[in-house]
Amino acid sequence: MHRSAALLIAAAFAFAPLTARAETAIALPPPAPEAPASAGGLETAVLAGGCFWGVQAIYQHTKGVTNAVSGYAGGAQKDADYRAVSSGSTAHAESVKVTFDPRQISYGKILQIYFAVAHDPTQLNRQGPDSGTQYRSEIFPQSEAQRKTALAYIAQLDQAHVFKRPIVTKTGTMTAAFFAAEDYHQDYATLHPTQPYIAINDLPKVENLKTMFPALWRDTPVTVAQAAKGN
Repeated sequence: MHRSAALLIAAAFAFAPLTARAETAIALPPPAPEAPASAGGLETAVLAGGCFWGVQAIYQHTKGVTNAVSGYAGGAQKDADYRAVSSGSTAHAESVKVTFDPRQISYGKILQIYFAVAHDPTQLNRQGPDSGTQYRSEIFPQSEAQRKTALAYIAQLDQAHVFKRPIVTKTGTMTAAFFAAEDYHQDYATLHPTQPYIAINDLPKVENLKTMFPALWRDTPVTVAQAAKGN
């Protein structure tokens, strides 16, 4: 479904009780312990889990994250624009590039948040009201270590049967190029919290982060605009 159609659906439910808007989240076991972080500085994770507005907002409220940028991954640069990606005819997925300090938050913890509150990893080529390969669940490992961590955590979750259906998250596209989305997509949930799509689909996810990961919760989101000023 193109997001313009999704917005019409969201508007139809704009005045529904808040309890009817609750986003599903699930408590997950943490991943296996990882090697201690080196003194090598910041790392990046690239994750796709449906509409990038909500995924970006979640990580902007996560301690240890220094920037979260909405964009496109999995396809060619010539197709990396919203109109083309929304057609479903490119190889891109709406994605978020998360820059984080591994001394404050591990890659495994980034993945735990991704699977627990950011999206439903059992939905194939869709999330909520949005459907198409551009809304698929996919992790784009930025290193062999990230690939191994992601595969091991998915295997751990599958073995524990924490989801009622199999996890369909893809992990095979290594170090895919990431292309930042248009400026009007950046910080969208923060700038438009009352927009019906955001209120119904994304703000409950952010609230679930606060509830389920209180030690990692950041009240004031780190936005792309703020990160740019910091540079």
